[in-house]
Amino acid sequence: MNSSKASPQWLLLAIFISSALYNVNGFWFKLPRTSLSRGLREHYPRILEQNIPDGFETFFYNQTIDHFNYRPESFTTFRQRYLIYSKHWGGGQAPILAFMGAEEPIDDDLKAIGFLTENSERLKALVVFMEHRYYGQSVPFGSRSEALNNTNNRGYFNSAQALADYAEILLHIKKTHDATYSPVIVVGGSYGGELATWFRLKYPHIALGALASSAPVLYYEDITPHNAYYSIVTKNYRDTSETCYQTILKSWAEIQRVGELPDGASILSRQFKTCTPLRNENELRDALAGMYASTSQYGRPPENPIEKFCSAVDRATACGNDSLCKIAAAVFAQKGDRPCYINKPKNRTETDEGWPWQDIKLTLQRSTGNIIFSNGLRDPYSAGGVLKNISDNIIALPTVNGKFLTGSHCLDIVKSNKTSDPDWLVQQRKTEVEIIKGWIAKYYADLKAINKWIPFKLQ
Repeated sequence: MNSSKASPQWLLLAIFISSALYNVNGFWFKLPRTSLSRGLREHYPRILEQNIPDGFETFFYNQTIDHFNYRPESFTTFRQRYLIYSKHWGGGQAPILAFMGAEEPIDDDLKAIGFLTENSERLKALVVFMEHRYYGQSVPFGSRSEALNNTNNRGYFNSAQALADYAEILLHIKKTHDATYSPVIVVGGSYGGELATWFRLKYPHIALGALASSAPVLYYEDITPHNAYYSIVTKNYRDTSETCYQTILKSWAEIQRVGELPDGASILSRQFKTCTPLRNENELRDALAGMYASTSQYGRPPENPIEKFCSAVDRATACGNDSLCKIAAAVFAQKGDRPCYINKPKNRTETDEGWPWQDIKLTLQRSTGNIIFSNGLRDPYSAGGVLKNISDNIIALPTVNGKFLTGSHCLDIVKSNKTSDPDWLVQQRKTEVEIIKGWIAKYYADLKAINKWIPFKLQ
């Protein structure tokens, strides 16, 4: 980037990293989506089975479809959903914590994300959850079919428009709640964490700061190596058990060998108890690679799915040296008693349909600051995260437990669990809150200096 100012081009995500293929040990694998709720739904469904917390009120903002052009159709509007939790809000100049919805309806985020509501009493904050355009109940043009299947309509489905949506909603909330001088802290996880980062850069007059959890803001061409994601997946398994890692490594060639037999796909289908017959060995390889990636990205205490899987591999002594037998035994142990285990049919979600459409260090260094980048170092997407402080107020918080790398995708903003959260996770959340409190305190000091301060005290 030649200009010292951030170009808007890097905000326009037409095709994100989820469409790329990466070579691992001679085989090609697709990089998984970053979606938080996808991982929770697969590994921790009980979290998403909870009800939305009491106290949230639902609102709709009459949103403009195109914030950047002045064609007649640019002024088309649609209803965009946002929710407000005001139970602990101090009113007046008390803070606003705003969650940036990502590539899915906001409903699962309301169930899974706890950081904002859990700290709202301490900060006397108004909590806002905003739904990303083209998802959930925030779909323009009358239907998802009309919104996505029409090329012109789909052109408004990008990150720059989404950021402008959130700016409009937050300004509207500040106006309707008589909160002109309330500091806004934006929070997001994964792609939503990228949105929070970009929002702070693009709209510093609206957001005082940003907490970007597991945001792969550096995972782009010529910044992060293509194989970085799967390098971390490999390291996670190898650190857990060398014998487990060697078994997985051996299994790739064995899958290919069996698959090339005349009835190879049928043999593999029977051995892995697939839900539908495999068409070729690539389907099995992709399914296993996705499972290894998912357990790395979303593994969290106390379940620790990598440890569970590798323990099952290493206990499968009855398999002898048969690597596929050991991998199949571990898959069955990992997923529990089921009629089938691989390629289970699933309905396409809104994320499946919408996601494919949607020198940054220098840009960050020259920005206005007040950004926290938190990353679990066992999360493969941390390879594209900010892992070192860029300045005094652009802060990296990678999770380390003593000498061990730990932490998974967006774990710090997921609802806390007093009985199972390890000390390092509790401390990380405290550190994040203290940093945010520092930003807010300085903001209030600046207000006081220009005689705009109304006495207010944070806990």
